[in-house]
Amino acid sequence: MSHDRRESGFKRRTRVADARATLLDAVTPHDRTESVPVEAADGRVVAEPIDAPAPVPGYDRAAMDGYAVRASDTFGAGDRSPAVLAAKPAEADAVAPGEAARVHTGSAVPEGADAVVMVERVEAVGDEVEVFDAVATGENVGEAGEDVADGQRLYEPGHVLRPSDLGLLRSVGLDEVTVREPPEVAVIPTGEELVESDPGPGEVIETNGLTVSRLVERWGGEARYRDVVTDDPDALREAVAADLDADVVVTTGGSSVGERDLIPEVVDGLGEVLVHGVALKPGHPVCLGAAEGTPIVSLPGYPVACIVNAAQFLRPALKRAGGTDADPFPTRRATLDRKVASEPGVRTFARVSLTEPDGEEGADGDGDDALPTATPTRASGSGILSSVALAEGWVVVPEPREGLDAGETVDVELWEVTE
Repeated sequence: MSHDRRESGFKRRTRVADARATLLDAVTPHDRTESVPVEAADGRVVAEPIDAPAPVPGYDRAAMDGYAVRASDTFGAGDRSPAVLAAKPAEADAVAPGEAARVHTGSAVPEGADAVVMVERVEAVGDEVEVFDAVATGENVGEAGEDVADGQRLYEPGHVLRPSDLGLLRSVGLDEVTVREPPEVAVIPTGEELVESDPGPGEVIETNGLTVSRLVERWGGEARYRDVVTDDPDALREAVAADLDADVVVTTGGSSVGERDLIPEVVDGLGEVLVHGVALKPGHPVCLGAAEGTPIVSLPGYPVACIVNAAQFLRPALKRAGGTDADPFPTRRATLDRKVASEPGVRTFARVSLTEPDGEEGADGDGDDALPTATPTRASGSGILSSVALAEGWVVVPEPREGLDAGETVDVELWEVTE
């Protein structure tokens, strides 16, 4: 990095989408896998195709309580002329012509039976049953494989398993599933002013590394939360180089162009700086690079800027390293209650709190009057951690807009409620 660039600052800032695409081009999904119990696989990424080893259900089953019969024995049955059949013991193994067996919802249909008459349309009289409805072949019967066919492809590699998926895997008889190991992310906080506790004048408690490492865990990675590294080029170089075996390296602090912002120079010496300076607020001094095939995300030191950039760059890089892509953040429609300023050409993230209409939690409706109110927690100030910690989400002002007006309906990104 040249001395001129440090003095001149950022003359050109890359758009967020372009910077993210450049970073993701430098990320190679790892190929490490492991087998885990199905009950422990929630949120894990499928590593190889999963086919059903058995059908579900594995037998023809009764779809409701009633009597299993041969459909042909009920032809012509009605209220005035019921079909009279011999009663078999409950849950009998087989039904011969002229017989009926009591069954319950989900129980196996006896051999020979091909339909079930609802219990409401049958009357037991001694050793016989009177059937008041004619049923067709297959009526009220769930066929074997109706839910899942034998050998059916269930999931492709890259699918992120959900609780409902785990139930399906267990239903076909699987106890374990092969998934990708969580991507490993080295989190290195930097700055000679950082301390763990009891800050003196000019010192601050280290929070960025803690926050980012917990975000890594929430987003499906495993964090190596390192000790603080002081603003010394040799110490920084040694710390970053030592973790290049990780899937992603992320540093916090020292990413701008000041005299103590040494990280871009360190990354450039170890590998290559891909992007330095993004058209994003708060937090344009992010630095994205790579060394020895490992992507490096260098986040700004101001807490809010650090979090915003982690969500925009670290999360998609982590997901890509783990063999999947980052889903969009969930959003909630809301009415903005005051103007949000934004610089044209810059993507702005305005932190907002949500107030439900009439004080009702989770209210929703078709009109704007039923929408919650979004109140900016702070118009500016990337160092004010409480402005994001006390917010429900943020409103994204796209590059072409010069701010948002009070009263506009906006989408609030709920960035902390997703993996």
